[in-house]
Amino acid sequence: MLQKLNFDPPAVKGHIGAVPPTPPERDTRLDVYRAICLIMIFINHVPGQYLEYLTTKNFGFSDSAEAFVLISGLSAGLAYARKFSPGHRLAVSLKIWRRALTLYVAHIMTSILTLAIFAGGALYFGRQDLIGEINIRPLLEHTEQGIVAMVLLGHQLGYNNILSMYAVLFLLLPGMLWLNARSPLLLFCASALLWLAAGIFTIVPINFLDEGYWFLNPWSWQFLFVIGLICMTRSRKGKPLPRHPLMILVSAGYVTLSFFWVTLSWWNIDFSYGLPAVLTGFDKTFLSLTRLLHILALGYLLAVFPVFSRVTRLRADHPLVMIGRHSLPIFIFGTILAMVAQVILFVTGRDPLWGSLLVAFGLVLHFVYARYLDWLGGLSRPRTVGV
Repeated sequence: MLQKLNFDPPAVKGHIGAVPPTPPERDTRLDVYRAICLIMIFINHVPGQYLEYLTTKNFGFSDSAEAFVLISGLSAGLAYARKFSPGHRLAVSLKIWRRALTLYVAHIMTSILTLAIFAGGALYFGRQDLIGEINIRPLLEHTEQGIVAMVLLGHQLGYNNILSMYAVLFLLLPGMLWLNARSPLLLFCASALLWLAAGIFTIVPINFLDEGYWFLNPWSWQFLFVIGLICMTRSRKGKPLPRHPLMILVSAGYVTLSFFWVTLSWWNIDFSYGLPAVLTGFDKTFLSLTRLLHILALGYLLAVFPVFSRVTRLRADHPLVMIGRHSLPIFIFGTILAMVAQVILFVTGRDPLWGSLLVAFGLVLHFVYARYLDWLGGLSRPRTVGV
């Protein structure tokens, strides 16, 4: 993923009147990995069907959410780190915060559509018990407070909690870039300290309508995002990840241990020794160390072995590349499809075979929609005319 990456265009040589350089071809590797994450997120958001058993959550401590946030950190380093230079920091910060606003609006929109899908299913099929699913009931029992809570991110519906966390990360991103420009080590230490404090002292945004809190704690997940950001900025400075045999052996060993731990259900083994749960548990909300190390080990192995770099270098019109390139609209589209599929499964008795067919059809629609977005984007790009 990061090994020997070259994201910068070659220096332009020539004289006045020379043909302008062609923009560098987009590196597709992050797009491919992002697409795989989006596909797995969609599959996991329709529980109770057979395809769910094929996703990474069944073979290790981490799942597609951790992979997606790590890739997001890498992408943020690629998109903003070099631009965040003296004289341009305010403009870049405003651009980043505009992206955070886009993510917030997308979160609110998908939450409202989810509420409408489940409420519509309850009305159409006469299944009022649908309202008891995915944390919808508190909104309907306390409508005025619920609307305010949703707008203020004080109430989250099930399977609608990634974008809110992601929006918070983008609000923090200018500060991360500023600190990274001064000392990546200082940024790493500050981020690690925040992650540890959040896990030990339960520092997490709360929900207004109950006694719970966010499912994905941004104060914990920012650490993984920061690690991706630092790795990408180092790579762009010509400092790729070290390909050390010992690091490869330890990473492969941990990934293998994680595989057997999950597949053989060794969850009853206690190795806490009185340490905080964030260091020895498997909690997703606070991104326990076991999960964090697993996605980092897996990402390291994918980065240092050239075979993974080769197989993910695909054509710009490859379906996976198109899905990864349009990640936000594809994620929104997939969330809506998953909510529709959940309602259909609920009212038809949760038949896993029927659910698998629904998910397979939804995956086909993912590729169709990505192709449509690519075609739509091509209409707005200026055509080059030869002279």
